[in-house]
Amino acid sequence: MPKKLLLSLCLVTAPAIFAEEFSSTATVSATVSATDSDGDSDETSPPPKPLHSEIEFGYQSHSGNTDSQSLNARIAAEYIEGRHRTSGEWKYYQLYKDGEEDKNQHNYLAQSDYKLGPRSYLYGNYNGVSSLYNSYYEDHTLSIGFGYQLSNTEQLLLEFEAGPGYRYQEPNLDEIDDDDIIFPNTVKEAIVRANLNLVWNPLATLSFGSKLTVTMGDSNSRYDTELNATNAITETIALKIVYSSQYHDKVPGDLSKNDSIFTVNLLFKF
Repeated sequence: MPKKLLLSLCLVTAPAIFAEEFSSTATVSATVSATDSDGDSDETSPPPKPLHSEIEFGYQSHSGNTDSQSLNARIAAEYIEGRHRTSGEWKYYQLYKDGEEDKNQHNYLAQSDYKLGPRSYLYGNYNGVSSLYNSYYEDHTLSIGFGYQLSNTEQLLLEFEAGPGYRYQEPNLDEIDDDDIIFPNTVKEAIVRANLNLVWNPLATLSFGSKLTVTMGDSNSRYDTELNATNAITETIALKIVYSSQYHDKVPGDLSKNDSIFTVNLLFKF
């Protein structure tokens, strides 16, 4: 009878233990550590490794009426141990038109999270952009706040976070022209940031992702959207399709408020 009672208690408390730990956004899965499972875990399933890294690469070339070449790359890493989750990302985009460099942009993202309970967590976020030819760029934001996981299973990860922050934007006065969507002012202001992240794995080899980030300040509000689909070719190589857009609620003159880009990349996982 004591053994049956102990087993029943383990089964009842297992979901709470499971929810206290982060799961990787790369695999959207989590397992209870061997020390917490009291020896009842499946020995044939090793615990997930704490570090996940990815490299993406894409290239496009156009000739004829339009002569252009573009290169995009991405490096990302995520480390999870217990209640701590730390992630970082670097993106690069380069565009040549008619033999001359037209865009050269770097995007940086770093975030650290700490799980408070089964679904809630604290976060600290940094997002930066550096560009040689766009109008701002330097563009940096810092934010801290509260996050909540609406779902955290092997098939579905859905989490929302929001908090206050600070934004610094420095215009590139040498590059501003009529088609740049930035006002020629240095911005130093408080902001409110909100982020919604979704990862859905309907099949073992297929996943869909969506991310919406809203940055609101007195000077401008920006809405960044990303939709992606990833199809695994092997355990470490996948084909990834990405659509991303950026919307500003204030733009000079009659310029469009929305810019978007569509890429097809090879993804390598380590």
